[in-house]
Amino acid sequence: MPERAESRGEIVALPQFCGLPAVFALIVVSELVVLIAALVPDSGMSFRSFTTASAFAVWIALLCALMLCKLTPLLLRWPPRTGYMLACFALVALVALVSALIAWLDHALGTGLTPTSSARFVLGNAALSALLGAALLRYLYVLAEWRARLAAVARAQFEALQARIRPHFLFNSMNTVAALVRVDPAAAERTVEDLTELFRAALGADRGTRTLGEELALVDRYLAIEQLRLGERLRVERDLVDLPLSLEVPPLLFQPLVENAVYHGIQPLREGGAVRIRGHRADGAIEIEIDNPLPEDAPTPRNGHAQENVRRRIAYHFGARAGLDVAVENGRYVVRVRLPDENPDR
Repeated sequence: MPERAESRGEIVALPQFCGLPAVFALIVVSELVVLIAALVPDSGMSFRSFTTASAFAVWIALLCALMLCKLTPLLLRWPPRTGYMLACFALVALVALVSALIAWLDHALGTGLTPTSSARFVLGNAALSALLGAALLRYLYVLAEWRARLAAVARAQFEALQARIRPHFLFNSMNTVAALVRVDPAAAERTVEDLTELFRAALGADRGTRTLGEELALVDRYLAIEQLRLGERLRVERDLVDLPLSLEVPPLLFQPLVENAVYHGIQPLREGGAVRIRGHRADGAIEIEIDNPLPEDAPTPRNGHAQENVRRRIAYHFGARAGLDVAVENGRYVVRVRLPDENPDR
């Protein structure tokens, strides 16, 4: 994640200069400059000159990336805009220094790869690096700020999901506890413990990411509470095979989906039904399905608030490598969550 600071109420971001996107951008821009110079009419650039210039440009780009990476801790001590100005000045200074060194070596060896005037070669490269460096840093600034705002949106959506605890679930759960206190005190105590864990996760006591195993355990706690309330009307079928339980995932990823399955698929049916939770590995990815019976009088299935919230948090955390899809298959409402298998434990 980019480093951020507050400046006059705005989000200002410093990109990760050590990251692959920044290094890739430097190399691509430097190569584009060489390519444009070669395509200019009457440039007279031979293939040998083109390859030499390309090697020089890539070498300069890698040196600049390494320098910015090493300077990042120092740049973070300054206000963000000052940090960008210092980064641009460092780029120009490095290009000028390396250009002077190359010109001196070229003239000493007599290879004739640089212009006769060393000052013209050095100043030209410095001016070009100043223009391109300013444009590239501006691009990285906008990209990092966009990512910072996306993170803020994701946090806001998660907080909205945390606040979205259905009152009826709390009331029903407390009524269940009250009914069990005299009949089965042990079951009442377990229910209170399950409620505590659910509300700890929902109210934000657990921040950041959680493991897949913790999220599935949270689902089991929720289903245990609903099982006491619905009795035989709720049947749970689990088929979770060879899942990487240590995989880090966004919090409250599956519980809202299972809650939807119970609330919209089981509760409206007098005879109840089965909620199926299946998961497996396939082609370097993890696929987890949650499906429930679809009542005959149910409205046309559509993406609800919880599903869209989960989908966006998955996209923010994993990018295009993950996703959430819904479908109606054989009279059942199916939600499929795809996650990348980043840290397989086998």
